[in-house]
Amino acid sequence: MTQRIGRSTIREVAREAGVSVTTVSHALSGKGIVAESTRARVIDTARRLRYRPNAVASGLRSNRLGILALVLRPLDTLESFQPEGVDYFLRFAGAASLSALEHGYGLMLLSDPTLPETPSVALAADGFIITEPVENDPVIDLLQTEGIPLLTVGKDLGRPSYDAWIEPNTAKITRQVLHHLEENGARRVAIAVGTDRNSWNISSEASYREWCSERGQEPLILAQRETSGTAGGRAIGEELLGMADRPDAVYCLTGRHAAGLMARLAESGVGTPDDMLLVAGSDSEQTRNSVPPISAVDLEPEVLARAAVAALVKQLGGEPASGQAGTDGRFIIRGSSTRL
Repeated sequence: MTQRIGRSTIREVAREAGVSVTTVSHALSGKGIVAESTRARVIDTARRLRYRPNAVASGLRSNRLGILALVLRPLDTLESFQPEGVDYFLRFAGAASLSALEHGYGLMLLSDPTLPETPSVALAADGFIITEPVENDPVIDLLQTEGIPLLTVGKDLGRPSYDAWIEPNTAKITRQVLHHLEENGARRVAIAVGTDRNSWNISSEASYREWCSERGQEPLILAQRETSGTAGGRAIGEELLGMADRPDAVYCLTGRHAAGLMARLAESGVGTPDDMLLVAGSDSEQTRNSVPPISAVDLEPEVLARAAVAALVKQLGGEPASGQAGTDGRFIIRGSSTRL
């Protein structure tokens, strides 16, 4: 269970800023009359000392609030909280909400709580679920500083000793996809990853490199930002078309990249699956509706959400946290990766 560690107090902020405690309170709450230069100095000092006025959460922390909080980290970097064609997050949030109710909790959905404009009441929850944290994620830093129990869906690979996580069995999923492509005649397989430094990208790439090493194959790794969507997939296609010795199969970790890649290749007369086998690591509206439809992994967000809520509730009940694989995913084979 996450242990509370020391954090700055309002008195320390006042001392560092050279003002009274009352002035700090007024400056941070917006109440009272405080000169703008003083307010700015107090706010800057509070941020530097990582002080966060949290009256609601602190006052209620000793009691059960009946609220779990969910932070879908990838949405903080995407172009929208409802990215076109991506239903993974909707499925995860819906299943987590219903699972929380079954355990006697409500669920509060939040964006990045480390942002300065985040109201302090955002931390008034019994525990947090954070999906796909990045390496050394500042959200984890904040919650550990505040002593708030948390569980992540995906490891924070920058914290080897952190064990309050569940995640898909990424190594097994990667090998299943690569084996399928190999069985269907692929001689050289490339992988297209996102640029977020999370466990899904890093662990998938590591498993792919290991698979290549076992076969004496030079790995070919292409990368595009998750925010680039289908345009990023088209950029991957452009890169492949410029290669003299391009691969004959690609494993794209995001569905939107896979759809954009296939469209760009088709424009240049490179057909899927005849000339290029293609699999997406995350199913989406684009993979299902492409022609041909794109083989993809359903990461079963409902399974992950239910497991995450159950594990967090156990942690709140005093059970120690331990890392675990939440799902092997469901590989959906479609027309993009099979040759008759």
